[in-house]
Amino acid sequence: MSGGPPPVPGGRTPEEREAARREREAKRAARGNTGDGAPPAEEQRPAPREADQAEAATPHGGDAEAPPQVTPPEVAPQPRRLRPAWSPAPGSDGGAQATAVKAPERDWLTEAKRLTSQDGNDGGGGGPRRGPRPPAGRGRGPHLARLFALGVLLVFVLGALWFVGSLFQPFKGDGGERVRVQVPSGLGVGQIGDLLEARGIIKSSFFFSTRARVSGRSSNLKPGSYVLRKDMSYGAALDVLEKGTPANIVVVTVPEGRSRKEVAALVKGRLKGSYYAATRRSRILDPRDYGARRPRNLEGFLFPATYELKRGHPVTELVDRQLTAFKQKFGGVSMRYARGKNLSPYEVLTIASLVEREAQVPAERPLIASVAYNRLKQGIPLGVDASVRFATGNWTRPLRESELRSPSPYNTRRNTGLPPGPIGSPGLASIEAAAHPKRTKYLFYVVKPCGRGQHAFSATDAQFQRDVRRYNNARARRGGKSPTGC
Repeated sequence: MSGGPPPVPGGRTPEEREAARREREAKRAARGNTGDGAPPAEEQRPAPREADQAEAATPHGGDAEAPPQVTPPEVAPQPRRLRPAWSPAPGSDGGAQATAVKAPERDWLTEAKRLTSQDGNDGGGGGPRRGPRPPAGRGRGPHLARLFALGVLLVFVLGALWFVGSLFQPFKGDGGERVRVQVPSGLGVGQIGDLLEARGIIKSSFFFSTRARVSGRSSNLKPGSYVLRKDMSYGAALDVLEKGTPANIVVVTVPEGRSRKEVAALVKGRLKGSYYAATRRSRILDPRDYGARRPRNLEGFLFPATYELKRGHPVTELVDRQLTAFKQKFGGVSMRYARGKNLSPYEVLTIASLVEREAQVPAERPLIASVAYNRLKQGIPLGVDASVRFATGNWTRPLRESELRSPSPYNTRRNTGLPPGPIGSPGLASIEAAAHPKRTKYLFYVVKPCGRGQHAFSATDAQFQRDVRRYNNARARRGGKSPTGC
């Protein structure tokens, strides 16, 4: 054979196969690239093997005659695209599956952070958020309102529990020291509560009266003399006051400063015997043991208090109990200061009886006692009207001039020094004041107009005269009545 190169197996020369390949690629490029990210054809498929080329050239596997060589048209160069990292390199045996284009993998972690952040950028913050962050301050108001309502409810509940506990006192005991209390007739439940609170028997007059009204017992409380206990419960005090005193019990209240004659009128008809006669002398107490020189009776030693006796008992039982109480109370008072002034216990008791009648305000007891001490020291008559009243028996109406000129040794306007003895039985407070007077230079005192029992004290006669003029003028404006209260 002559002319041209020798035939090759398969019927095509390498140049023809290359031309066919290029033609196929040109057709593929002519159909267009959809721009879906697929790589160029030359990069998608590896070079065909020689067996494949031969099979493609001869579909039936025979020795067909080779077609004439066709020169492929010029193809516009395609833009070169980057080969994905997973694609096989050109010329490698990647297999038929290498022609498929795999979608790029999505970064789910980055996308989750972007979607769950407030503004699409997590900013390097913490974990994912469930939704957009609420504006500052929004949502705090309802929360604070709920807390405030809860606090108000808690305060209300605690206050209610405290009120109920204070009213009913479920854990209150029986009380402590025994206290004798005289409840006068005509007092309301609030006044009774004030009296019991002042004596330390109950803690609060308000809760006592409230408990009485709540339980419907406010109108059942009875007057009388009672032995109660300090710091009692409201219920226990109401029980005692509701029962009242037994019918066979006589309650005798001896006021402070009263004389034997005055007390005899209170006791008359309630006990057997004469109180005035029973108080002349007693085997229980001798006034001479206290410095009395020629005592004629027990005046001053009959201690004032409330006594409870059985109806029909002799009056001497009351006298004995009064004398016993005096010995107990007076024995606890120091006489050291009085002894330094050369005063006996009997003289201290006499001064205390004058103070008890003169003082209307408790705080003035030591001041009135100091006036008595100062006058005794200077030899000035005491000028105590109460001693004149004792001598004349006039305790209620104004003293007349004839009474003020009485020759009685108890007339301290005419006589210097102390009267012969006490003018009544003083209480413990006046005894204490007489034994320990206030250190003053006062020599005078007169009722202070509109002072409600107070006195104007003075150390000079000039000041005393001015105080007397004010008193007389106020008395004249009231038509001769005492200007104590205005």
